[in-house]
Amino acid sequence: MLGRHIARRLVQIGVKDVFSVPGDFNLTLLDHLINEPGLNLVGCCNELNAGYAADGYARAKGVGACVVTFTVGGLSVLNAIAGAYSENLPVICIVGGPNSNDYGTSRILHHTTGLPDFSQELRCFQTVTCAQAVVNNLEDVHELIDNAISTALKESKPVYISISCNLPGIPHPTFFIDPVPYYLAPKVSDQLGLEAAVEATAELLNKAVKPVIVGGPKLRVGKAQKAFEEFANASGYPIAIMPSAKGLVPEHHPHFIGTYWGAVSTSFVGEIVESADAYVFVGPIFNDYSFVGYSLLIKKEKSIIVQPNRVTIGNGPSLGWVFMADFLTALAKKLKKNSTAMDNYRRIYVPPGVALKRDNSEPLRVNILFKHIQAMLSGDTAVIAETGDSWFNCQKLSLPEN
Repeated sequence: MLGRHIARRLVQIGVKDVFSVPGDFNLTLLDHLINEPGLNLVGCCNELNAGYAADGYARAKGVGACVVTFTVGGLSVLNAIAGAYSENLPVICIVGGPNSNDYGTSRILHHTTGLPDFSQELRCFQTVTCAQAVVNNLEDVHELIDNAISTALKESKPVYISISCNLPGIPHPTFFIDPVPYYLAPKVSDQLGLEAAVEATAELLNKAVKPVIVGGPKLRVGKAQKAFEEFANASGYPIAIMPSAKGLVPEHHPHFIGTYWGAVSTSFVGEIVESADAYVFVGPIFNDYSFVGYSLLIKKEKSIIVQPNRVTIGNGPSLGWVFMADFLTALAKKLKKNSTAMDNYRRIYVPPGVALKRDNSEPLRVNILFKHIQAMLSGDTAVIAETGDSWFNCQKLSLPEN
């Protein structure tokens, strides 16, 4: 049956918890998801909560899923899906759609804006998802669902799947046997491009006197955290992070120096990065926030920009279909160890002062609050920082392993 088939597909890609809000268009589908032993259905108070929960789940587990009802639910979850799109998170958003017999009629359905047009929700989702599948018959459902899910995983973006409310309980020959899990072709770098990128980068870095590494938020998309560590270990360069990459780079690493954020960097980090004669930015997003109003003292000719599928070397070549993890692993083997910038950092570094004890009579200060938050952190903690005062203050936290 279609409902069971979808449930199995979610389990196959690693989803164990599905965040949902029941509505009459998705009730039969939810029954099938509940009956799948590998899935736990988490009921949410509203669709936006379900979407944000799936976003957080995708950050932690690699892929997330939510199930809502037609239009009134779909439009409600839209902002969370747009957020997942901007953050490159694969979230499978499944919506219970109209009865397949209502398509092509001029009927007006409840849960809509009162027009006999079922495509409004789809049109809204087209701008914030990388693929859309409207399932209103069983003939091509196999391909539609597999294509949507594999596109989400391949592009690391959300997808929209609409399932007509009368179809989840209907069997079809393609669902009778356990379907072979669809195969995602591995992304293999263009070998010549990879070699050229590694050679040009190694030449630039091995000539440099005091190079540094700056980790960015697209490290997650590139699935390159292990390769990043290999590169950092082999090079001996100091490791800084961009503010939105906090938590993606191991801070217990002996070469970790803190956040590079222009004038508001961690103490002594701005000096080390901006005085370097070469910097490797791995997975950066250069926007007005991370560039502090575009005020960073970074020169293009000294920069090596490593994106999930492209490497750009200074003013020289920009090579596509070179994948981040492949590139960092290959580059690690070609570098001479150079600890000059790390030595310079250690020479100028002064440990931060310890916040004084608060007297009972005085108001609670932010530095005292964060001293207590720091003491509460362990490898089992998740820290969620709002983009405001919390974001600035959480950059000062030293995150334990994991």
